[in-house]
Amino acid sequence: MLTILSQNFSLVTEWINELRNVDVQHDRMRFRRNMERIGEIAAFEISRGLEYREVEIQTPLDTIKSREIAVQPVITTILRAGVPLFEGILNYLDRADCGFVAAYRKHDANDYFSIKQDYLTCPSIEGRPLIVADPMLATGASLIEAIKDLLTNGNPTQLHIVAAIASKQGVETVQNAYPDAHIWVGAIDEDLTSKGYITPGLGDAGDLSYGEKLQR
Repeated sequence: MLTILSQNFSLVTEWINELRNVDVQHDRMRFRRNMERIGEIAAFEISRGLEYREVEIQTPLDTIKSREIAVQPVITTILRAGVPLFEGILNYLDRADCGFVAAYRKHDANDYFSIKQDYLTCPSIEGRPLIVADPMLATGASLIEAIKDLLTNGNPTQLHIVAAIASKQGVETVQNAYPDAHIWVGAIDEDLTSKGYITPGLGDAGDLSYGEKLQR
């Protein structure tokens, strides 16, 4: 299932506009905060479909029956670009456990790339909802590799993928690999460049959040 969060002229549209805008991108704090906001909206929407249980709350005057999340999710992200989006989800689902994946594109002399994954740490996801934050869902290759490794830690009850911007091709690739996943995106762009970057996109989300990195 696919949900585009910017549909129907929501505030997400304005945040996406600022993420893309080269005149705004120099403000790193604003860039990170807009990523966080998209994560927060996604978390709110995801929470609607989580499993709830009945609880009894003691107030200063009486008791009241209410509901709370029955099984806390596991929120994961791909370092480093995914951190602001991840933080937004965690702001709302603040009792969740967390996992982290270090994956990157390794380019050769002809600028072809393969996905390198150096690090993964994650609690058990057995019987729990799994949320994966990846701000730019381009080809889908790194995301699929990350999810494949995360699933060695158990079988989740739900799989949610959150991205700020996705390519049409990336969405289709992930849907083919994980047809039961629910994909939440801020916006979808039609094209990828010859190097596998989303266009018009917004550039490098990691660099815009934290500064340019040395290429190794």
